[in-house]
Amino acid sequence: MALSNEQKKAYRSIGHNLNPVVTVAGNGLTEGVMEELNRALDDHELIKVKVAVGDREVKHAVIAELVKLTGAELVQQIGKVALLLRKNPKANPKLSNLQRP
Repeated sequence: MALSNEQKKAYRSIGHNLNPVVTVAGNGLTEGVMEELNRALDDHELIKVKVAVGDREVKHAVIAELVKLTGAELVQQIGKVALLLRKNPKANPKLSNLQRP
């Protein structure tokens, strides 16, 4: 599900005001982090994740692994924060960052 530049721009504008809902720190991708990440993607569809581990290469590797394990799409990465998208057709409109006005 490759995103076009127009779609990425629209998602970035929505994500601009979001705060990170999941933080990956020194322990890496633990089972608890993955559960919380999947729950957040199911509920909100578009989320920010803070990756506070190691240097640039380690951050890129962790984000690539997050994308692979969750089936999400990487919309944008700036520094330690990644914006991830995984559409959920059954998302609660009150929780979804995509369906909220």
